[in-house]
Amino acid sequence: MSNNTKSMATLLEKQQKAHLQNMRVSVEERKGRIQQVIDLLVEHHQTLVEAIESDFGGRSQAFSVMNDILGSLASLKYTRDNLHLWVDSEERNVFSPYDQLGSSARVEYQAKGVVGIIGTWNSPLYTILSPLACVLGAGNRAILKPSEVTPKVAATLAKLFAQHIDPLLISVVTGGKDVGEQFSALPFNHLVFTGSTSIGKKIMRAAADNLVPVTLELGGKSPVVISESSDLTESCKRIAIAKSNNGGQVCVSPDIVYVPKHKLDETAQLLLGSYRTLFPTISNNSDIVPIVNEQHCQRVVELVEQASQLEAKVLSSHDSDGLSSAINKDKRLPLQIVISPSKQARIMQEEIFGPALVLLPYENIDDVIDDINGREKPLALYYFGENQKEQEKVLANTSSGGVAINDCMIHAAMHDAPFGGVGASGIGHYHGREGFLAFSHMRTVFVAPEHDPRGEWGMLPPHHDQFKAMMVAQVTPD
Repeated sequence: MSNNTKSMATLLEKQQKAHLQNMRVSVEERKGRIQQVIDLLVEHHQTLVEAIESDFGGRSQAFSVMNDILGSLASLKYTRDNLHLWVDSEERNVFSPYDQLGSSARVEYQAKGVVGIIGTWNSPLYTILSPLACVLGAGNRAILKPSEVTPKVAATLAKLFAQHIDPLLISVVTGGKDVGEQFSALPFNHLVFTGSTSIGKKIMRAAADNLVPVTLELGGKSPVVISESSDLTESCKRIAIAKSNNGGQVCVSPDIVYVPKHKLDETAQLLLGSYRTLFPTISNNSDIVPIVNEQHCQRVVELVEQASQLEAKVLSSHDSDGLSSAINKDKRLPLQIVISPSKQARIMQEEIFGPALVLLPYENIDDVIDDINGREKPLALYYFGENQKEQEKVLANTSSGGVAINDCMIHAAMHDAPFGGVGASGIGHYHGREGFLAFSHMRTVFVAPEHDPRGEWGMLPPHHDQFKAMMVAQVTPD
């Protein structure tokens, strides 16, 4: 066992012991714990956004305030302000005849203990602190593992939490891939991971050894269906806005756009035009979030170039010296529209996570549904149009973590609705009351009546001759 593993295991053991010594945490104490995190964020938001800017090599501080600081604060405040509505035990109906004998039953929401949270680099604060809101709301303690891809954010979080928060309540551990592997193998009471599907599978395997329940927020190729009935100009504007968010580095970013065949060229031009309106220039444009590092930038470029080599048509929002030239510059790429790539192209298999979109023409909505269902279930699905019957058909015959109609990504920002995936795009969810439930153990409590009538009813051994007949008489269809 490495020193890192021993250190983390000791920390987990200490937090679990502290939890056992104070398992019933009052609403006011939970709110106080959440408020500590809120106060930390408010006081040190500038230090944190500077760390994000540095890790990305130029991400706008204003964007980081909006995305990571305000997004995290919104989750924390919503849980703090609504927690009192969620915590009370819930009365449940007792089966007959015990309901007539004075029995009662209830479901209590009990903290699980210590929750491990592994964040990701694209929203390095939000993917840690948004689930933390629900974790604390449910009365748990937490150990946080920020992404090693954003090391300054990780180090800053570790320093600030150590200075302002009791480590037996919330601690931060930092490190690379090896630390992440060791972290996911610890016997937490629940484990949350945000990241890629491939790593999510490894996290789940590691957690299985200790039977640790997991919440996996993954990704996938979120599809967009543009209907014949849509306002095409407005639809393309909203898709371009969504694709530009965080440089396309968002788990619910649109990846594949299905377009009526006769509108394919018009759609491509409208998307490119909308993107140019948002970003008249690309290089050194502070409004564009750069790709986080050269490795990830190289990957996006290779996805587009390989599709082109396989004879897909590729259109760019801006003239450039070539995509590869941006890798060693400021890592900002123009939007790439890849039209009808080969199914063998990597861009049809992998989540893009950058400023590129696949356009696929269609003639029949049934073919779109079949194509969506032919891939792994996505984290999000988007439909643009006013054909209610068609919209209902698409939603009824596909599966995704969430859906937005006539816009993209907004559903993921809702606090009073669960956010999560399905199948390869994730397991479990958080946000709002559903997040509180996800990190609570729902314990049934049955209160028996004073008088036990089972002997009088002939239900206890030694059984009489008619016992079986008495049981069989109750085998009825109504």
